[in-house]
Amino acid sequence: MTGTSSPAATDVLPTGLLIGGEWVTGSSGGTYDHIYPADGRPNATVELAGDAEIDAAVRSAWRAHREWISHTPERRRDLMIALADAMRDDIERLGRLNVHDFAVPIVMSPGHAALAEGFIRYYAGYIDKDTGTSTPVSNKFDVNLIEHEPYGVVGIIAPWNGPLVVIGLNVAAALAAGNAVVLKPSEISPFTPLRFGELCLRVGMPAGLVNVVPSGPEGGAALVRHPGVRKIHFTGGGHTARAIITTAAANLTPVATELGGKSANIVFADADLDAAARLAAFQGPLGQAGQSCACGSRILVEAPVYDEFMAKFLAVVTSAPVGDPFDPANLVGPVVSQAATDRILQVIDRAVADRMGELVTGGNRLGGDLAAGYYLEPTVFADVDNRSPLAQHETFGPVVSVMRFTDEAEAVAIANDTTFGLNAFVQTTDLTKAHRIARQLESGSVWINRNSDISPQSPYGGYKQSGTGRAGGLEGLREFQQVKNIRIGMP
Repeated sequence: MTGTSSPAATDVLPTGLLIGGEWVTGSSGGTYDHIYPADGRPNATVELAGDAEIDAAVRSAWRAHREWISHTPERRRDLMIALADAMRDDIERLGRLNVHDFAVPIVMSPGHAALAEGFIRYYAGYIDKDTGTSTPVSNKFDVNLIEHEPYGVVGIIAPWNGPLVVIGLNVAAALAAGNAVVLKPSEISPFTPLRFGELCLRVGMPAGLVNVVPSGPEGGAALVRHPGVRKIHFTGGGHTARAIITTAAANLTPVATELGGKSANIVFADADLDAAARLAAFQGPLGQAGQSCACGSRILVEAPVYDEFMAKFLAVVTSAPVGDPFDPANLVGPVVSQAATDRILQVIDRAVADRMGELVTGGNRLGGDLAAGYYLEPTVFADVDNRSPLAQHETFGPVVSVMRFTDEAEAVAIANDTTFGLNAFVQTTDLTKAHRIARQLESGSVWINRNSDISPQSPYGGYKQSGTGRAGGLEGLREFQQVKNIRIGMP
């Protein structure tokens, strides 16, 4: 099923539901008028899943799961490799659909598809190599086996700001572990997940192995409370996570989460300040216009180099081209919606009114040729109080706080003084210091002299209120498996 093309391009946008290998329209959840953030105009009418469609997707997934695990490991491995190949061949279209989804700039968008392809290829390799263990049993000669088995059907709820990333991190691992998936993308960004579902069918995966059911909160709640769903993986915000966990408790359905962040980026005086300024700018207000859980939105700078760093940092921030995300010359696009625009501007206005820090650049909505879209100036506050709402609450927009520190102990204390713990960044040329600081930071990932480049080989996830699950590596595979003990009595 296709919708009208965006004013920004002539791409055909998938808009139905994909259940059991078939396109479904006229769904019980109604429809959603998708708005393209770059110009504020509707570019498609998207079908939304309701209770009936969620139930059909779960039932279809169970049938597909039984077919999937009946295949040999080699067959399942080869199908996932074929899927990775198909995504590589489709990377240009996936990249363009990703721009339509939430206006991530085209210079970054294909990278999301490449990341998903890499995770699918990586987890395909686990299918014929995953092993159990056998351990001795006290005072017995029994054979004691410990094995890992799939849950069966899992529900994966993807955020609007990175559906392809979640497909790589979570859907790939779930399939490799032997599960079928009901993927619920946000109604704000349904196009790349639906295309992914098409590619699953194209390479010969069982119909219903990956069902794609865009929906809003109602569809998500129906998925979480469905008794046929054996595990939920949710990526998003803490408020929604609490609602999901509460709903899932009725069936005692386990829930894994990857939630928000308020990540610290610590710049020491011995850092390469030019490189540190560029990294802080693109990991902060510029990359995806700050709409990333990995955003380094609290920048901590050692006092002796604070002024020098700020000059370099602001030079990068203020020179970054902002505009049409389909133009490869632009590095920064709009935020996702009018509601997001209003919310972020309110955060900025409150920070100025309450003197949480000094506004040194940005703070406004862009006008002129960009007035119809949801464009905000990259915004920097200096000398911010770390206990202020500006430094403590996730803004999810192109707004960062910069603050000073005097020594390692103060840097670590400020960095850890938050309820979040997803990412932390350290800029230093002293490797010993880097190791010492990294082990003191309360964060699931610590990136030293580099951006948050998620890789298939490494587990990614949060501490504290940034979530409980892991994606990547063997740890990511185990998120979608349950443990069975088999004991064979021996005479």
